Amino acid sequence: MTSPREIRTEPDKRRTLDELASMVPDGAVVAVGGGLSSREPMALLRALLRRGATGLTVVGSAHGIDVDLLCAGGALARSAESYVGFEQDFGLAPNYRRALESGAVEAADSCCYTLVQQLRAAIQGLPFMPIRSVRGTGFMTLHPEYRLMTCPFTGEELLLVPALEPDVALIHAQYGDEKGNLVIQGPPVADLLFARASKLVLATVEKIVTTQDVQGMPGAVLPYFYVAAICEAPMGAHPTACYPFYGYDRPHTALYHAAARAGAESFKSTYLDVFVHGAASHDAYLARIGGEATRARLASWANGDDAWMNLYRDEAPA
Repeated sequence: MTSPREIRTEPDKRRTLDELASMVPDGAVVAVGGGLSSREPMALLRALLRRGATGLTVVGSAHGIDVDLLCAGGALARSAESYVGFEQDFGLAPNYRRALESGAVEAADSCCYTLVQQLRAAIQGLPFMPIRSVRGTGFMTLHPEYRLMTCPFTGEELLLVPALEPDVALIHAQYGDEKGNLVIQGPPVADLLFARASKLVLATVEKIVTTQDVQGMPGAVLPYFYVAAICEAPMGAHPTACYPFYGYDRPHTALYHAAARAGAESFKSTYLDVFVHGAASHDAYLARIGGEATRARLASWANGDDAWMNLYRDEAPA
C-alpha cells in the first residue's frame, strides 16, 4: 500500500545545506536526481557525508560521481541503480566497483524502464505495475520480490514489479523560489517522477528567484507542494554540469577518478579529506576548487560551440 503524500504549503522553505542533510535519516531509501555527468545534487551529497550519513539505499537510473562518492564516504548499504560509471570519458567507477566487490554495498541492480514503472505505480497509488521486460535476465535473482503472472485477458506472461516510494528525493535544479517551486531546464531525467513518488523532497538550486520569475521561465516546473525544503547553492552540481550556468568540470573529474583508482586509503587522504571533510561548508568547497576563476572557466561554454569544445579539448588530462 502506498502512503498518501503530504502537501507542503509553508510560505518560506529556505533552509541551510546542513539542515537539508539533517533531514535525511540514516538507512533511508534515497532517489538522487540528475544523471551521469549532469545536474547531480553534489553539494547536498557532500553535506550528507560530512554529517556522517550511513546505511542509505540509492535508487536511480544512470549515475556516476555522485553514487561513487557516497560509496567512498561510507554512506551506502545498498545500490539499486541501472548504471554507475564515468561513461566513455573515464570508464568504470572505482569506488563503486570496490564497494560492491567487497560486499560493503549490496548490489541490487535495476534497469531504467523498471525504475520508471515502479515510480509510476507509486504515483498512481497502485501496489505494482506489469512489465514485459526483465524476463529472461539475471535481474530476477537480484529481486526476489518480482512476480510472474499470466494475463487473464491475453494469456501473456508478464512480470509484476512493486511500487517504489523513496523515503527522500534529492534534486538540484537551476531555479526555485522560497515556496519550493522548482524549474528544471534541460532533460529532467527521472527527477519529476522521483519528486511525485517520494515521501520527502529536498532541493538545492543555483539561484532562488521570485515566484513571478518562476512562472515565466522555460523548463519543467515542479510545483511547491511536493518540496519540503530548498537551499540556494550556486555551483551545487559541481563537478557535474548545470547548464546554462556551467559545464562539466573535466579536469576536476580526472583528478577525482585518478584518486579513486589509486585505492580507498589514497582516495580518502587525497580527495575525501580535502574536498569533502576538509571543506567545512559549500563556500569552502568552492574556494578549494578555484572559486570565481573556476566558475568563469566552466561558464565559458556559453560563448559558442568552439568555446564549449575547447573547454573539454584543451583541458583534457595528458
